Amino acid sequence: MSAIATSTGKSHLKLALLLGVFAIIATLALEPYLDATEPATMAKVHVPFWIVAILQGGIPSFLLGWLGLILGSKNGLDAPWLRALVYRHHQAPALRAHWLVAVIAGLLSGVVVAALAAATPGFASPAANISPIGQAWRGALASLYGGTAEEILLRLFVVSLLVWLLSLFNKRQALSWMFVLAIVLAAVLFGIGHLPTAFAMGMAHTPVLIGRIILLNALVGLVTGTLFWKYGLEHAMLAHFCADLMLHVATPLIVHG
Repeated sequence: MSAIATSTGKSHLKLALLLGVFAIIATLALEPYLDATEPATMAKVHVPFWIVAILQGGIPSFLLGWLGLILGSKNGLDAPWLRALVYRHHQAPALRAHWLVAVIAGLLSGVVVAALAAATPGFASPAANISPIGQAWRGALASLYGGTAEEILLRLFVVSLLVWLLSLFNKRQALSWMFVLAIVLAAVLFGIGHLPTAFAMGMAHTPVLIGRIILLNALVGLVTGTLFWKYGLEHAMLAHFCADLMLHVATPLIVHG
């Protein structure tokens, strides 16, 4: 994917605002899932959830997404399809969509994660006390959050930032190994970032379970990070959404339906 010609903050502002709006909608959609899986945490929220969605979803995604677009554009990391929509310009002739690749990669990663989780003793679903149908519709809504806010923060921002920092050691020229390293580091951070939520849902603090939480989430991060690098943020978003649908919708219906 070719680098974006412009990299000023103004040239990315409208796109960053759109990403922030996506994150607000996705965070609002997450509320039923959190109500069911983290009731104690949600009971401590004393403001309307739309305020939480703006403060914890929209604003960070806008600001960090904006910075990610600025830094990423220097090394060909972008959201080219959304950019073309927002700024109403044609795609570069060499740019091709690979939506089916993203869907298949996301579904397969979801299958692998579900299988590994099922093979782990003591690794229970956080929504195991909910009916399969209840898990499915809540999981479908929650999947929007993973495919938007998490990809904006972990891929668009973190990967772009790490590649930009690493490129400083090579006269601002990013090499392939820098993208790979950035994707791996972001994936590990993605896995670590799920630990507080897992603990809040009552998962045991054992080394095996902690390692599995990090590993399983990192696997998805590796897939979406690679798609971000090769095809753009939208492919990473689609793959993450599909992986979460497999984990939070298909798996409960298949296993407990």
